[in-house]
Amino acid sequence: MSISSLSQRLLVTGSLPKLGGHTRAPIRIGFLIPMSGDEQAWGLPGYEGCKIWVDWINTHGGLMVGGRRHKIEMRVHDSAIGPDQTLTAARDMVEKDHIPLIVTLGGNDVAQAIDYLMSRKVLVATLLPSDLSPDRPYLIAPAEVHPLFNVTGIEWLARTQPQAKRVALCSQTDLMGLPSLAVYRAGFEAAKREIVKDIQYSADTKDALGIVKAMMAETPDILCWCSSPPPMVKALTEAAYKLGFEGHILSCTGDNYDRLIARTSTAFMERFVFQFPDFDDPKLADNAFFFRQPKAFFDTYCSRFPGAWGAVSWEYASILDLWHNAVELADSTNSVSVLAAMKRGRRMSHVFGPARWWGEEIFGIDNALVGDWPVVTIRDGKARIEDFVSVLDWLEQNGPLLKRHMEELGQLWDQRLSPDRSAKAASQ
Repeated sequence: MSISSLSQRLLVTGSLPKLGGHTRAPIRIGFLIPMSGDEQAWGLPGYEGCKIWVDWINTHGGLMVGGRRHKIEMRVHDSAIGPDQTLTAARDMVEKDHIPLIVTLGGNDVAQAIDYLMSRKVLVATLLPSDLSPDRPYLIAPAEVHPLFNVTGIEWLARTQPQAKRVALCSQTDLMGLPSLAVYRAGFEAAKREIVKDIQYSADTKDALGIVKAMMAETPDILCWCSSPPPMVKALTEAAYKLGFEGHILSCTGDNYDRLIARTSTAFMERFVFQFPDFDDPKLADNAFFFRQPKAFFDTYCSRFPGAWGAVSWEYASILDLWHNAVELADSTNSVSVLAAMKRGRRMSHVFGPARWWGEEIFGIDNALVGDWPVVTIRDGKARIEDFVSVLDWLEQNGPLLKRHMEELGQLWDQRLSPDRSAKAASQ
């Protein structure tokens, strides 16, 4: 069996014949992702991207397992409703729908559900490697290495804007924000940049103008939004424009940057640096990753879901693609077999090229797929990749520094691990 994924072959060849084999009961994939609230932009666009992927697979007969084809169906639960309801949804996915793979954003709202799923040996994919720990052996981060990839923007700014020395940070105090803050602190220290202001705010804070005023009082050259949710990124950026900031802005995401341009100016947004490209970027055209024709996926997405493209639009689909490839190799949807197929040789390709399973130093387990990541700016009103930077190289050089900052914020796996967590999961 070729290691190339089905969606990859679909895009390379344009079409594939429907293969033989009797169609059996569908295989369902579960999603525990935010479909509402401030984090909706990290859930809904990704689910929409998965609809495209599922349509590709089903149009050509479905998933082949054991010599038989199975259509793929999706089940989704809005994790923003709350952790208790999300735990109930996870139980239903496993006990009623017998789902072999669950995809999640990760973080606070799904922690209980993940622990339950580990007790049932269900393969779970998160976008937050900071969720990983040794007591979660079936939890993987194969698509996004948030917040580790944030060091790429720091490195690029230090190289291209050497005069920008003073940095002001802000970050929300949750499982999305605190690991990100640790990475940015480590990244700026490694780059020999001075952090002149460091603001931590609660996740329900809305006073973006007050936060930016406090940051600008220290005359920074760089404002860093860390990993603030998209609505907060919008509010912070507009506040910086209103207050006349003339330096660079560093953010994890830049969703709906066209709307930010309209609310600020083209020139102002050309000093905005983030991590997620549009997939029609020329620098992706020849990249060897699962969407052999990333523009085709981008165009399809933008046609079906106008104005919805964002940071996660492709990420959950990339997880499904890697999982599909592993299922083909293992000829099984069993979590143990699929995970072994995914981790064969410790190296495999991810979206932006070759990558390696990593993480024991910080997360206690090598379940994060880490490789290169792009640095993105806005030129003439369009997001463009400036460079690819190796996250692995940075980690090899600065691993102890990162570990220190993660420890200071209580974000190492053993600091977050509740002693009775496993017992609770086993009893659920």
